[in-house]
Amino acid sequence: MAQRILLLEDEPAIADTLLYTLRNEGFEVTHVRLASEALAAFRAQAPDLAILDVGVPDGNGFDVCRAIRKTSELPIVFLTARSEEIDRVLGLELGADDYVSKPFSPREVCARVRAILRRYANGLSAGSGAAPAATVDSPGALPLRLDEAAQRISCRGELLSLTRYEYLLLAALLKRPQRIFSRTELMSLVWADAPDTADRTVDSHVKLLRAKLREAGASAELIQTHRNMGYSLTLSV
Repeated sequence: MAQRILLLEDEPAIADTLLYTLRNEGFEVTHVRLASEALAAFRAQAPDLAILDVGVPDGNGFDVCRAIRKTSELPIVFLTARSEEIDRVLGLELGADDYVSKPFSPREVCARVRAILRRYANGLSAGSGAAPAATVDSPGALPLRLDEAAQRISCRGELLSLTRYEYLLLAALLKRPQRIFSRTELMSLVWADAPDTADRTVDSHVKLLRAKLREAGASAELIQTHRNMGYSLTLSV
């Protein structure tokens, strides 16, 4: 069965090119031009992934993402003609899995879509009878467990709902507990495919991770801030 993509894009030339490429690659694509239409399409039949243009006539993709995130962890990719970092950071903080600035290659967007869907599929299929995935148990009394093959992390036995970059950031810290990573090091490890992202994005994602750890019953202080140095995963909490 073809995977379903919801595309919110109001520029006909861009939409037509993306539609042609995605459909040619075997995806089933629902194209809408307005934020209200995107939410209606999502509620009528949940897609496997959404591609949301940030600027549309009746609102923006950020608002659509907020509405979707109230009920779903649907993979989301943002498209935008704006290059300001604040837009990139806001998109990632809202839980986007990727962010593409215009102009872009439709084939690149398609490749990113496939990579995201493959990552989500791996996370959902783990434990379905396949060979056990390699895992990393946190040392000491830390309540975290990293499953690298499925690209997921559990806390006290419950899977954490993490975006792509949240997962990569926490995994990097978990694999080397107590090691202090500078922001530059974390940018290189986690945001290697987003070179235009500034290092304060690390701070934003640490804040989000701390909130999710707290919600999962773990201490937010598992991730320690080292002034003028960076971050580490502590063993002392």
